[in-house]
Amino acid sequence: MAKNRFHDTAGPTQRQLRIAELIRRTLSEALMRGDVHDPDLGRMSITIGEVRVTPDLSIATVFALPLGGKDGDLAIKALARNKGELRRILGKALKIKHTPDLRFMVDETFDQMDQTHRLLSQESVQRDLKPKDNDDEDGSEDI
Repeated sequence: MAKNRFHDTAGPTQRQLRIAELIRRTLSEALMRGDVHDPDLGRMSITIGEVRVTPDLSIATVFALPLGGKDGDLAIKALARNKGELRRILGKALKIKHTPDLRFMVDETFDQMDQTHRLLSQESVQRDLKPKDNDDEDGSEDI
């Protein structure tokens, strides 16, 4: 049986990363300019935090969050409703054979960063992070 060549690598290829960044920039600019004719999207300021593309470039997962972090589900529904128009905009901007299918998800990285910051600022963690007062750094004691 042949190996699945897409799962042998440690991460995304340079092509995947390049296409994902182009998609992120293009979608961000289109939403900022108001190229999508949807009143719900016109009222929201949406941040496209990250785009992940499958190895065959057929699906792009877009991680988006409205400014302020509220109504994330409404923003995702509005983006999904306008997927066809967004794909048309991407098709004009990208120089690839097939425009990937778009899937939208709420970007939770800011929440994860806040949680990490809260954990690191706890007193017990701060106490563990402080250097210990040893007389000698190599662990040996002076006699």
